[in-house]
Amino acid sequence: MKKIFPLLLLAFLPFISPAQETPAQESPLQWTIKSVKKSDKTFDLIIDLTVKEGWHVYAAELKEDGVTPVTIVWDYEGIKKNNDIKGLEQHGKKIQDAIFNKQVDAYTGTVQLTQEIETSNEVPSELKVTLSGFAALPPENFAPFEESKVVKFEGGVDAAAKHEIKIKNLDLANPVIPVGDSSFDKESIFTIFLLGFVGGLIALLTPCVFPMIPVTVSFFTNRSKTRGQAIRNGILYGSFILLIYTLASGPFHLLDNVQPEIFNNIATNAWVNVFFFVIFIFFAISFFGYFELTIPSSIAGKADSKSSTGSVSGIFFMALTLVIVSFSCTGVILGTLLVGKASDGAWALTAGMAGFGVALGLPFALFAMFPNWLKSLPKSGGWLDTVKKILAFVEVALAFKFLSNADLVEHWGILKREVFIGIWILTSLGLAAYLFGWLKLPHDHSGGKISTTRKVLGVLALVFAIYLVPGVTPTKYANIKLLSGFPPPLSYSIYGNDNVHGKGLAPQAKNDYAKAIQLSKEQNKPILIDFTGWACVNCRKMEEQVWPDPEIADIINNQYILLSLYVDDREKLPANERFIYKNEKDEEKEIITIGDLWSTFQAENFNQVTQPLYIALNPDGKLLTYPVGYTPSINKYKEWLLAGVEAYNKVNSETAAK
Repeated sequence: MKKIFPLLLLAFLPFISPAQETPAQESPLQWTIKSVKKSDKTFDLIIDLTVKEGWHVYAAELKEDGVTPVTIVWDYEGIKKNNDIKGLEQHGKKIQDAIFNKQVDAYTGTVQLTQEIETSNEVPSELKVTLSGFAALPPENFAPFEESKVVKFEGGVDAAAKHEIKIKNLDLANPVIPVGDSSFDKESIFTIFLLGFVGGLIALLTPCVFPMIPVTVSFFTNRSKTRGQAIRNGILYGSFILLIYTLASGPFHLLDNVQPEIFNNIATNAWVNVFFFVIFIFFAISFFGYFELTIPSSIAGKADSKSSTGSVSGIFFMALTLVIVSFSCTGVILGTLLVGKASDGAWALTAGMAGFGVALGLPFALFAMFPNWLKSLPKSGGWLDTVKKILAFVEVALAFKFLSNADLVEHWGILKREVFIGIWILTSLGLAAYLFGWLKLPHDHSGGKISTTRKVLGVLALVFAIYLVPGVTPTKYANIKLLSGFPPPLSYSIYGNDNVHGKGLAPQAKNDYAKAIQLSKEQNKPILIDFTGWACVNCRKMEEQVWPDPEIADIINNQYILLSLYVDDREKLPANERFIYKNEKDEEKEIITIGDLWSTFQAENFNQVTQPLYIALNPDGKLLTYPVGYTPSINKYKEWLLAGVEAYNKVNSETAAK
């Protein structure tokens, strides 16, 4: 359990501090890089390196100590090294190293390193090169370094020119016909607050929290001199719970300044999702009763030791103790909230966490105000263990949603739609078997009477499993509307990419804006840009509930060029199409993957990073209507589509009249 938090930090680290130059004042070295052309395909990368006085950089590997020499790497498959780095002979020397107490090969002072490279295809105009290794300042300072710089190549091909990020003539404020939503769609902050509130209510029913309500309220009422003081302490306690959860979202506001699409990157990052899959399975096994999950006593003890002071600070630490101790039950619910709503931004996370904190803290305040209500609370007992095990089954189902997200964005192909739904069917059947008493889990008692509530819940779980069965078949009934957005798309199927209806529509262009422009000119149709994502729930809902409507499908198929751009696709662009994009603020971003390209394209042109987002354009980049986001109303979406066609014809008529 102690390792969970560091692992979570590591999972988010690539987004919090993307690879960049180490600040000069913190680095043990300074360096520059240039390229020298030797032939059409061969270059020398020349690095002039200055090691700070007193420091040395390791020039040879120390296997037994895990020290690697200076290395030069890049992310470009079309470029390979010719020979090893040159420079050791001229600049490396043997020194007595006080860190490892042995002689080592090292660089000191000023060093020039040369790496010969050869390209197997066209030469890029520039390349990001990373210099890494280990440096030491005896007797105690020892530090790894990893710094990157961009080197330009004579006669190189500009990859950025192959993918024009900015659309010319685009005017977001003045569409041809002002139909649509100029503010775009996002789930309202209040809706996300309510989702967090519901999550908090669920957390209240867990064995980590529910028994604490009467114990804590009794503590306040018994230790307070007056009823008014008991009420004040109870309200403070509940308020501090809300404050702690709300403040926990604070670091995400700092990330807002890094890059606009960072939250979407976090939510769809494969390794973040795999991490949560593992954590959810780990928590589920604990909830099943196979082992007890507890916070390290050192963490909980520090907070608890300060909670007995009886002052405002003591009440705060009581609240903090509850938050920490209950994490084994609340962590999974919070994890779902954080990853599920990360793409909506920092304020959405704050709203969700605040809703969670309100639901968790409100009962303590209310029961302190009305202590007689405690008599109406059900007594802690076996029902809490049942709730915990029901949550375990839910966690297993949700765990595979996270694994599915990773599988989709990375195209692993291990969790196709039918496999995913099959796992949910088995999970639902397992839940039903447990509720009916057929499946025994740790700490279950044999021969006990099954309550009516358990039987009703068991029937619901069984009905849900039966409802899911058509989802594993190659029939028109495979589109399970109740679950739209949660399973992989219909086209991600064991029966093939063209399985039943898919989206109901096939994009004429996928991840290819230039092709869409060409088709638009050839067929004299407007372009419908579909900013989507493999892990986008609302995108799947639109594709499986709105697009298959006969009228909608007819309009898109016959009157538009449909272009689907996947902003979370982690497939790398061909090596000769990767580039470093610099925006109007001179901020640089590496365009490495398909998702990098289209998320940047969306953010730079339409000032939005949420999906789905639908844009109607003509091939010259003229905005035909306001963009719209998630639009579950078929009639409203139909009106918007027809307005785009009308606007396109209007522009053509005006152009012809000139």
